[in-house]
Amino acid sequence: MNQADQSPAPGRGSTDVKHGYDPVGLGYDVGRGGNESEPGRTGTRGWRDAVWWRAAVGGVLAALAGLAAGSVVAGLLGTRQTPIVAIGSAFIDRVPPWLKDLAIAWFGTNDKTALRVGILLVLSALAAVGGVLAVRRYWAGALITVVLAGVAVVAAATRPDSGQTGFVPSAVAGITALLILRLFARRLAPLVDDPADGVSRRGFLQLSAGVAIASAAIGALGRVVGGNRAAVAEAREALNLPKPPTLDPPAGVQADGATPWVTPNVDFYRIDTALSVPQILPSEWKLRIHGMVDRELELTFDDLLKRQVVHKWVTLTCVSNEVGGDLIGNALWSGVLLKDLLGEAGPSGDADAIKSTSKDGFTAGTPLSTLLDDRQSMLAFAMNGEPLPVEHGFPVRIVVPGLYGYVSATKWLTDIEVTRFDRFDAYWTPRGWSELGPIKLSSRIDVPYGTKVTAGPVTVAGVAWDQHVGVSKVEVRVDGGPWQQATLAADASIDTWRQWHWTWDAPRGNHVLQVRAFDAKGNPQVEASAPPAPNGSTGLHSVNVPVD
Repeated sequence: MNQADQSPAPGRGSTDVKHGYDPVGLGYDVGRGGNESEPGRTGTRGWRDAVWWRAAVGGVLAALAGLAAGSVVAGLLGTRQTPIVAIGSAFIDRVPPWLKDLAIAWFGTNDKTALRVGILLVLSALAAVGGVLAVRRYWAGALITVVLAGVAVVAAATRPDSGQTGFVPSAVAGITALLILRLFARRLAPLVDDPADGVSRRGFLQLSAGVAIASAAIGALGRVVGGNRAAVAEAREALNLPKPPTLDPPAGVQADGATPWVTPNVDFYRIDTALSVPQILPSEWKLRIHGMVDRELELTFDDLLKRQVVHKWVTLTCVSNEVGGDLIGNALWSGVLLKDLLGEAGPSGDADAIKSTSKDGFTAGTPLSTLLDDRQSMLAFAMNGEPLPVEHGFPVRIVVPGLYGYVSATKWLTDIEVTRFDRFDAYWTPRGWSELGPIKLSSRIDVPYGTKVTAGPVTVAGVAWDQHVGVSKVEVRVDGGPWQQATLAADASIDTWRQWHWTWDAPRGNHVLQVRAFDAKGNPQVEASAPPAPNGSTGLHSVNVPVD
């Protein structure tokens, strides 16, 4: 056998210092000695001059920059669903019991910390691989980032407490990581062909330092923004509030697909002016009642809990709700009557309004009479048997049956001033909305809607509402024909919506269904169409139904 036959294969013990094995396919030689200045060789500087470790560092820094950006966005949006939390929560939800027990046995109360560390280690390892791949083939490294971000987005979006924006922090984290990864890939590309390129080395060091410093600063900002959010979430979960009695939904047929009687908290509409949800600890919450009163009051959260608590079904409606819209929801609210609190303060006989102020600066003007009558307007601290969700006003908000939210439903409440309407403008009044906002009688068809049905008996169902007045009758008509009376569910309260249903013998063809409701006094809802501004929409809800 000649000398060539005796030579080992490349990378398997080769003694050729000029042509070492390239383990990651970056296209450069990794020698173990020789002239340091010779292009294509790293010489005695060894791993310090290799491109792969720099690429790995770049991948990790890109991932950390993404996580930092995601944490800030989560804090601004008032969601707990940072990428790490989203993935960790999804893991906890799906881990088998034996593994969960094992983690507790190993780590005790630090099991969640161990999980976070584990997620960060796995993420860092994958990000490092992505950084190495991105130098030669950016799409390959980017694919790893996209997959990781996609997992976090799906994990966040499927959480029961995610809300409508829970996925956004993970999406922002992924986009940020992709952009930073691209910068590192471009900066390191010249070193593949010339590892001795001093300009590229300096550029890499400058970029690395810049990304590291920026990530640390952004991460610190995220902790400042989100730290209070986490504390508020923990305080909310730790509250022991009075439990409401078991209040069954009213009797009545619930058609498949129709609106349920109770709107779950996670599905309840949210309309407010808060770009970032205020975070208020119950222990720090205070309410001042002042203005045209005999005696000012200042209440803490504990003060509220010492008072008599009422539980009441109330349907809330947003003034922005279009005819047939879904900006409406029904919940069991628990709290303290405003009538009692205002009675202690002693409103002046000249006062006709309260100006309520939110932590975020929003103000609402509410007729004083609606807080002193028998409708049981309240300072609510619980919703459907749970502490108020943070996005719905935790720890305390106002609930006034019969009024649109823009004149009554102040969330994150901090101040009530007893005053007169002619002495102030509430938030929405100078923006073109009416000073007073009583809810208007309306009705909606929920099924059938947006789907074909088969000829024959078809259930038509929906809801009707006229809070603090009540609904006495609902009628449906087909193609402009005679009105047919629907069957109403039992009336739980004049302050809630009423479900209704009607059986239609549907013929083939395309048809238009319309619904109208009558209030407790026998008055029909207004048929003339009007937009939500300035004081609520009117008109009849119509749906097109194709019948096969």
